[in-house]
Amino acid sequence: MADNKKDVLIIGAGAAGSFYAARLGEAGKSVTVLDAGPEWEMRDLVSSQIFARRLRWGGMPVLPGGKHPYAFNFNAGWGAGGAALHHYGTWPRLHESDFNMQTAHGRGHDWPISYQDLQPYYDRIQKEVGVSGDAQAERWRPDGAEYPLPPLAIFERAEVLKRGFDKLGLNTSPAPMAILSEEYNGRAACIYDGWCDAGCPTGALYNPLVSDVPRAKAADVSFIFHATATRLLMDGHRAAGIEYVDAEGKAHTAYADIVILAASVVHIPTLLLNSVGPGYENGAANSSGLVGKNFMSHALAPVFGLVDEPTAPYLGVNGAQLLCQDDYGKQREGGPFGSYQWLIAPAMKPNDLLGVATTRADLFGQELDDFMRRANEHMVNMLAFVEELPREDNRIELSDQAGPLGIKLPRVVHSFTDETIQLRHSARDQGYAVLKAAGVDAPWEGPIAQAHMMGGMMMGTDRQNSVTNSYGQTHDIANLVIAGSSIFPTGAAVNPTFSIYALSLRSVEHMLAHWSDYAA
Repeated sequence: MADNKKDVLIIGAGAAGSFYAARLGEAGKSVTVLDAGPEWEMRDLVSSQIFARRLRWGGMPVLPGGKHPYAFNFNAGWGAGGAALHHYGTWPRLHESDFNMQTAHGRGHDWPISYQDLQPYYDRIQKEVGVSGDAQAERWRPDGAEYPLPPLAIFERAEVLKRGFDKLGLNTSPAPMAILSEEYNGRAACIYDGWCDAGCPTGALYNPLVSDVPRAKAADVSFIFHATATRLLMDGHRAAGIEYVDAEGKAHTAYADIVILAASVVHIPTLLLNSVGPGYENGAANSSGLVGKNFMSHALAPVFGLVDEPTAPYLGVNGAQLLCQDDYGKQREGGPFGSYQWLIAPAMKPNDLLGVATTRADLFGQELDDFMRRANEHMVNMLAFVEELPREDNRIELSDQAGPLGIKLPRVVHSFTDETIQLRHSARDQGYAVLKAAGVDAPWEGPIAQAHMMGGMMMGTDRQNSVTNSYGQTHDIANLVIAGSSIFPTGAAVNPTFSIYALSLRSVEHMLAHWSDYAA
């Protein structure tokens, strides 16, 4: 055991895992990172829809359940960089109202921290990464430093849609994006070719391969890829290490003073629920019974239309050109509870899962051909992200199906409530009104879908109401830390990646400043 024991063992080389690895390695700690997928490098990335699929989950199956089964394979990542390798770089901040929903409204859960606790970390991260935007134009944005870079360029589609928002008296701003509008710290500016989904080979869109993975390797952090973690190894009341299998199915063990679980939201509870023994018969770190509970996503409400002006929908960025959060408030008179935001004019290629053709799956033959000839040059589109409240019956649980080394495979049980569906319909109806005001005669919507994953390892004040404290340290096991959006008590209605980085910076600095509280 002593031969390969490290200071820190990290499971997952995505946004949070690679961020922790770089900072801990640079602080002089010995660190090993295990990841189930392949070792990507920037030179591997190719701007194509076929390649983009390779960046999605390719590991052991995740089984579906519930009324609205969760699209795990699309939302998860595969290999170095994780889901942040193919994320679109839309980086709004959580609102102050997202942190105290139970106290203020009797809904959801309170975070054990406030926006003010996280604000300085947002400010530091955006400067390090190079976020482009216009803080003054974001009238709904909570307090914080100005963005280090001016906003990205605005193209014809966004101008057309802005016309609709303006006519209805709704505010828009340039979307805050972790994409460079101009050269920054040796990285080139965006070329607006609409290939964010394939990982951004130019490095204009921030992802773990741009900085954190190279920094970690330079600090002598070791990475082991094609390593699927199966169980947490325990030594009394402390985590001793991880059991994992390699690409050939051979079992291995790795040991450390501190174990950080930074895998996907689904696989962290899966690992812990599969880790049973005396004193933790229901899974490790699960005295609360909440491991895997309160899984959350965002309900999507995409709307589309055609206009006479050429709009070049294939250009720009996949995240958004403009943002509207005018209706982010939690309560609306006579309407459903919760927040939503509009991401306006994301780039669309002609086909594939998020392409122009799939917006009209009802068309065939000549009708489809006629539609595509017009839509490829004249489509406008935008997307509402709708908040889903945490509920214990939305959960990650173990199925009866066996995986490697006899572990049980995960099942994600997920259903949107009627209230969430009503909120989505409210957003859609507003979207239709915007499109019609912009000159669209017959707007249409896409099917209900989900984006992002949060929850399952909720942070809180004690072991009765949560799994971890505000730094991701589990209440039950002092040297076991959870990283990423698993610890979110609520999902809000904004993209989670910026908050993942801000929380990770806060947590890793606390760990380094209080090392003996973790590793003793």
